[in-house]
Amino acid sequence: MIVKMKFLSLTGPKADIDRIVNKYLSKYEIHLENALTELSTVQNLTPYIQTNPYKELLSKANEYSALVQKDAPVTPAEISLTDSIDLITELDGQLTDLNRKKSDLESKASALADSMQTIQPFREIHYNLKSILDFHFIDFRFGKIPKEYLLKFESYVYDNFNTIFYECDADENYVWGVYFSPKEEAHKIDAVYSSMHFERIFIPDEYHGTPDEAYSNLNQSYEDLLKQIEAVGRQMAEILKKDGPALLGARNRLNSLSQNFDVRKMAACTKAQTDTFYILCGWMAEDDIENFQKDIADDTKVFCVVQGNGKDVMAKPPTKLKNPKIFKPYEMYVKMYGLPNYREMDPTIFVAITYSFIFGIMFGDAGQGICLMIGGLLLYKYKHVALAGIIAAAGVFSTFFGIMFGSFFGFENVIPAVWLKPKTAMSKLPGIGSINTIMVCAVAFGMFLILLTMILHIINAIRQHDTMEKFFDTNSLAGFVFYGSIVVTIVLLMTGHSFPAVWMIIVFFVLPLIVMFCKEPLTKLVDKRKGKLVEGGVGMFIVQGFFEMFEVLLSYFSNTLSFVRIGAFAVSHAAMMGVVLMLAGAENGGSPNWIAIVLGNLFVMGMEGLIVGIQVLRLEYYEMFSRFYKGDGKPFTPFLKKKE
Repeated sequence: MIVKMKFLSLTGPKADIDRIVNKYLSKYEIHLENALTELSTVQNLTPYIQTNPYKELLSKANEYSALVQKDAPVTPAEISLTDSIDLITELDGQLTDLNRKKSDLESKASALADSMQTIQPFREIHYNLKSILDFHFIDFRFGKIPKEYLLKFESYVYDNFNTIFYECDADENYVWGVYFSPKEEAHKIDAVYSSMHFERIFIPDEYHGTPDEAYSNLNQSYEDLLKQIEAVGRQMAEILKKDGPALLGARNRLNSLSQNFDVRKMAACTKAQTDTFYILCGWMAEDDIENFQKDIADDTKVFCVVQGNGKDVMAKPPTKLKNPKIFKPYEMYVKMYGLPNYREMDPTIFVAITYSFIFGIMFGDAGQGICLMIGGLLLYKYKHVALAGIIAAAGVFSTFFGIMFGSFFGFENVIPAVWLKPKTAMSKLPGIGSINTIMVCAVAFGMFLILLTMILHIINAIRQHDTMEKFFDTNSLAGFVFYGSIVVTIVLLMTGHSFPAVWMIIVFFVLPLIVMFCKEPLTKLVDKRKGKLVEGGVGMFIVQGFFEMFEVLLSYFSNTLSFVRIGAFAVSHAAMMGVVLMLAGAENGGSPNWIAIVLGNLFVMGMEGLIVGIQVLRLEYYEMFSRFYKGDGKPFTPFLKKKE
């Protein structure tokens, strides 16, 4: 069901807006509209512009609160606004200093890690780095060279130049090392190594001792820094742990005040003589409006005007769904198609009943239905998954139709069929012959649903005061009479009665078609609209109307036949379970392979259950929703978080 809404406007002194929001509005759910847009015809309105004073503090509170709840949940404490501000300010001072110290240590540690990474490949050089760096007559270059080029260099170039390459480390792609050459030939030898893709690595002057000794010294300094960083982190954690509950309480307090303050974004201001007043507009549920008016009855600083949701309100009413718990999960399917317009019917209960009923027919097995029901209930109870609730309800109907069909985990001799066996039950129809009974029932049920959706379409049209949709459209009164007459005629013929008289054919078949053909001019006549009855000329109107009526008749036929899938899946389910029993050796009363039966049932429940679920949803959307439902509603979005 759609919750009834009313539009209200609030006004009062500009400086009093925080009190009104915190004292009254925060206790209710209100969908605010932009007052400047809604009151666009009112002159001298200005936006309410003011900087949010809680934004910066809230940002810091959120940052520190994330650290508090990192390890284990913490219960927020009740704390006043003044104490919240003092706490955040004090924590920010302490944690900022510690965080700065931690950042400096992390920067130093990162620099040491880079230095260690630079020198690590050269740890095999057992020679004092300072001595190498002080060579006067010999040039040296630290670096790495691709393995394939090193092999080429050693094979074709190495013996022809005055150079020594000392290998230090290697991986699957590169060899790290250092080469030496006379200073007077350094330029030429550097060029040769460069042509071999040698990448130079610069070793800083501050290293002392051998590379291995330098690496060990760096590693010791690095570990010392990590210990200091860890100590600072523990110090920060202790501070946060001590003030954790108060910090979370301060965060909640600031968050609430910040949201309340942001109401100004939706407000407008107006001047009256020397005073400035705010104006707030929005939608509230009728029950909440009554309580809200009682709350502010004695408050002289706030003035409230409540309007309906008629044409005098520019904003489109938002939609808030409220259904019994048993139907609540099916709201998911409705919202997937589109939220109902405020003036439409909420189809949730219709979907819940028809979806579960059709699923049960197509997946009729008492044993598998019980499994779906129990599994869905448990998952819905503990995980609150909407789809699980739908599966549980569908399982109830699967169990019911399993009893009606006499099927229990595929066995058809365990319980007697209360109604029929989908595979074997046959009926004789005049002019058609023998046909599967479940197929006939599926088509008949489809006709009933099409007529029902036409009635829902007419009800929606009456709510929206749409003349064409009420009387002249395909799914309106004219369409209902035409299709209903076809259904009645088919029932008469299939039960052995005579064809309707000529006058009945004219009244119930021809006349509704003419009405649907002329729906646009008839609508203009009834609504007393000015202008031409037929746009674009009579010839174009006739041609367009002819093809439209052809499409309408075709859609009636195809939509009706689409429901055959209900019976087809009921038969296919029984057939699939027959295959499972045959493979398990249980078809003729032999000793069954219970592992095969269990696995077969699980396979059928998983695969066919998914397919049937999708097919039923397709019937809901394409054969039923398309006839009466638009789904173009605007969601009800409370601007403020409701506070008890």
